[in-house]
Amino acid sequence: MSEMFKPPTTNSYIKPRIIIHGGAGNLTRTSIPRCRYDEYRVSLDRILAKSADLLSKPGISALDVATYAVSLLEDDPLYNSGKGAVFTRGGENELECSIMVSNGYKKRGVGCMMLKHVKNPVKLARELLVRGEEEDGGSGDAQDHCQYSGEFVEGLAEKWGLDIVDQGYFFTQKRWDEHERGLAEEKTREEQGLKVNEMSEWEKENYIPLGTCGAVVLDSFGTICTATSTGGLTNKVPGRIGDTPTIGAGFWAEEWFDREEVSLGKTKMLYQPATCAASPIEKLSKGDLRGVVGDCLPSLSSTPIPKFTEFSKQRHEKPIPTRRAVALSGTGNGDTFLRLCSARTTAAKSRFSSCALSTATTWMAGPGGELQRSAGDRWGKVHEGVGGIIGIEIVGKKVEVVADYNCGGMFRAWTEADGSRRCLVFREDSWESGPEKITAWTGS
Repeated sequence: MSEMFKPPTTNSYIKPRIIIHGGAGNLTRTSIPRCRYDEYRVSLDRILAKSADLLSKPGISALDVATYAVSLLEDDPLYNSGKGAVFTRGGENELECSIMVSNGYKKRGVGCMMLKHVKNPVKLARELLVRGEEEDGGSGDAQDHCQYSGEFVEGLAEKWGLDIVDQGYFFTQKRWDEHERGLAEEKTREEQGLKVNEMSEWEKENYIPLGTCGAVVLDSFGTICTATSTGGLTNKVPGRIGDTPTIGAGFWAEEWFDREEVSLGKTKMLYQPATCAASPIEKLSKGDLRGVVGDCLPSLSSTPIPKFTEFSKQRHEKPIPTRRAVALSGTGNGDTFLRLCSARTTAAKSRFSSCALSTATTWMAGPGGELQRSAGDRWGKVHEGVGGIIGIEIVGKKVEVVADYNCGGMFRAWTEADGSRRCLVFREDSWESGPEKITAWTGS
């Protein structure tokens, strides 16, 4: 854990949790072979197990575990990040990544883009976040910026001792075949008179990686970190920037304090003023002879004295702050996430509408949610609007792991409150579960 990072002190231990994702899209039991499905399940289980083991070590930070988990995803050619990243139209790999913590750092989040030689982009994002905390900005290099791109920042990676590789390292034959097939499909669309971005029948029947790899981690100090990494969209225009390195679009983390009304049990006193004196005629009409005589002989009357009386034992209510923190990582069509600023909008929905993060996540990324609605009548004809979101929410000491998506499936794995591990690609556990059920999912 960084020496510069001082985790917030808490009165009691918080059970750490983690959720990871490896992309989403037109995943169905027909668009992905059973053997590839099994490979993803084994990989997700392996990466989750290693990351959960690291998370169980005393004093470990969410920042370090999230970086570690995403670096393992980057090293596995199954996913669209690091080794196995998709190609641009020009046949190159242009990688993007980000990292953000709910608290503990002044700038809290960093995004990197246009990376071509950093073996593990997420490690560079972490270095930029940590070094930016130093007064000299990491020997005057990193400073305190939130977004970095291209050759200069890759030079920093090399200077700081991160692994630098040739473009050939990221190459996999499967991704190259997808690249060439995608270019061929463009010609097919032209011949069939389809629009530029409209999916062909082949694209509808085969899984095309839209996704991003990511991890959201809660540590025992109560800090949540989100880390994300991607190669972007297959055959994207060279130089295109997606949601993954853009704060608030593809990732977000923050904390705040809600104020709950808590009774303190104090007695509330009410001042009871004296009543106005009645005239002698009014007293006589009421048969108050003593009062009439008293007006003539003041010594026989007593002057009413204002006094405080205990009106009722009402309880004072005083606001007591309750800490809340959330973190999110998205995957899918990045341009849609950018248009909606999806991650921050989801967090804001939870915060300002006082709803659970799971509710806000489904509202944004679930079936019929804002991502899907944004595509309008283009939904299902193009890749627009497709995606999913994972996240973690903590309210006081209550923790919830959440996820939802609007497409065929999302590669994801997470730890439960009792420490057990779960892994899903579809909404059902088994390959033989049959047609997809369009229902929201939340981990708990």
